[in-house]
Amino acid sequence: MSADREEFLSRWSRLKREVKEQSPDRESPQGNPPPAPRAADPDTPLPQLPPLEDLTLDSDYRDFFHPKVDEKVRLAAIKKLFSDPHFNVMDGLDTYIDDYSKPDPLPAAMLATLRQAQKIIAWAKETPEETEANRAAEAAELLAVPVTPPDQAAPTEVPVEQPPAAAVESPPAAQSQNLEPLPNPSIAAERKS
Repeated sequence: MSADREEFLSRWSRLKREVKEQSPDRESPQGNPPPAPRAADPDTPLPQLPPLEDLTLDSDYRDFFHPKVDEKVRLAAIKKLFSDPHFNVMDGLDTYIDDYSKPDPLPAAMLATLRQAQKIIAWAKETPEETEANRAAEAAELLAVPVTPPDQAAPTEVPVEQPPAAAVESPPAAQSQNLEPLPNPSIAAERKS
């Protein structure tokens, strides 16, 4: 082990021992110590509890937390307290409180502006006979258009723009006889490879 690691472990062990040895009356730097649990004094009588039906938001619930009070009675009192409408108000920040199973239809004014909605509404108003007639018309349109496969289609010719005749100068006859044709660069590349 390295010296740094030894120092770290010994320091950690020393600090841990110091925390354990700290006296309980001395407050720790982390915060307040937890409160000591109340012990049930056998001499104290059971407090007089009000009936659960009479409890309201303004009632005093401290007696229900006496150590001698039965746990079921305590829970019933707490349930009665939190069933008050004061505690059952949603804050509106909860995004999952709405019932999303209920549809929220679009307003009629917005539907009128949507072209797709207009087609859907027209389709919904069609009778079965009109629907069959529309399908037959669409099928006839598809059959009337000649479809040619792409390999049999006639090639389209792209017109090549020619420069004006006045701008082209022809070389003198003496020079044209001495000129050799320029090699095609693609042919020259094929010969090299």
